[in-house]
Amino acid sequence: MAHFAELNENNIVTRVIVVHNNEITVDGQELEFKGIDFCEGLFGHRNWVQTSYNGNIRYNFAGDGYTWDPDNNAFYAPQPYPSWSLNEDYIWEAPVPYPEDASPEKIYTWDEENQEWKIVELTIE
Repeated sequence: MAHFAELNENNIVTRVIVVHNNEITVDGQELEFKGIDFCEGLFGHRNWVQTSYNGNIRYNFAGDGYTWDPDNNAFYAPQPYPSWSLNEDYIWEAPVPYPEDASPEKIYTWDEENQEWKIVELTIE
């Protein structure tokens, strides 16, 4: 199955749909333009870009709210915090690395105001 991301006028993903391989395959080769043609037939426009669930193309699997960067052929998630920066793999990174001692029992969350990782206090009821 192939996945196609619908883009708005600002290159923001509004939805991702699944298209059967029969619709995009010619002589055993997947052709993106065939998927776009198929989507246009269903939805009446060509604002579609193929995305890969396995991340094989375009760095990340697109999701609602993701940005499509056509210059770098990449999808990336919305920025989680103003201080975070986009790395070369189009993943957001905090200005301070995630603690190495994190575990299922020791979980951290980002504190934007203090620019640090804070331990999440887990309570079991």
